[in-house]
Amino acid sequence: MGCVCYCPGVHQAMSGVGTAKTILCVEDEHRLRQDIVDELAIAGYDALGAADGREALTLLDARRPDLILCDISMPRLDGFGFLEAMRDTRPDLADVPLVFLTALGGRDHIINGRRAGADDYLVKPIDFDLMLATIEARLGQIERIGRKVEEDVAALRDALSASPSGKSAGMERILDLLSFGVVLVSRSRVVFANRVARDIHEADGGLVIGETVFAPSSRLSGELAAILDAACSAASKGQEHLASLCVPSSGEHDLLLTVCALPHAHDRDVGTPQAVIFISDPSHRPKVSGTVLSELFGLTPTEADVACALAHGRRTGEIAADLSISSTTVAFHLGNVFEKTGTHRQADLIALILTGLASIASPLAEKNGETK
Repeated sequence: MGCVCYCPGVHQAMSGVGTAKTILCVEDEHRLRQDIVDELAIAGYDALGAADGREALTLLDARRPDLILCDISMPRLDGFGFLEAMRDTRPDLADVPLVFLTALGGRDHIINGRRAGADDYLVKPIDFDLMLATIEARLGQIERIGRKVEEDVAALRDALSASPSGKSAGMERILDLLSFGVVLVSRSRVVFANRVARDIHEADGGLVIGETVFAPSSRLSGELAAILDAACSAASKGQEHLASLCVPSSGEHDLLLTVCALPHAHDRDVGTPQAVIFISDPSHRPKVSGTVLSELFGLTPTEADVACALAHGRRTGEIAADLSISSTTVAFHLGNVFEKTGTHRQADLIALILTGLASIASPLAEKNGETK
């Protein structure tokens, strides 16, 4: 049976304030498991013990650990089986580091452990000082990642709520955070190209982005120029326009250019973007952070998973299978996502997630008690 040990006095003496980090130790050898749990408790951690992978999976239903120490050779469900089952059935624990504990210290064993998805590897007999140093390093890495996410979310919020005088700079900060190319044009002239678009230009990736945007062939450049002229013309009349064009790239796949008119630009200053070019690789959708979506819109973990899956091109049935829930449940969560993001259709939601443009500001402003 598993055991739970916790020594709050030691933890508070070490860290001053805050909640103890929870470490789950999955080890079938009772005495070693107890020794590890005791060492963790003395070090100030909230220590949980499980005798094998099955017991550990049951514990995960009640507690969320900050890190998992896991033996490999165990009865019923070994370390590899536990890791696979956890990654398949508990996507909400994808950010929890797992460190294998094993007597199999050969180079091939370590490589296989890392390839299976382990974040680190400790060889028995356990060096407790090394174990504690490894835990501290892994938890420190997670905290740094968490702070980076918080900073990115704060930057998005600051940019989205920027005053009109600072709106341009704020939007540029947002666009530089995106994982696909964005080029803003006015009267077919480039106003702004984000970080990814500039990288494509500098890598000779199939587009030349200067005062205007050129494709590698005169024919494609002519087609792109015509599309941009049509989009800018539509924007100047307050009309919508959408067109796309495939451009050969120096990479493995052609670039897909999607050109959208910005119809609200017709009543603004000269130089205001009239159209936007989205540059993407059709075989690789942008990676969307569920954590960022949760922070921006107040989504639950499952709602964020559903929204991310939609952005990655998954259908309702596929999402249900991925998350081990029914299609009805997916639809229920999707309805909540629509309400929280201020969208009404799946296409609108995907566009919102993939572009991160100013339409995000509306639900954020409402949450902050601001007027539109």
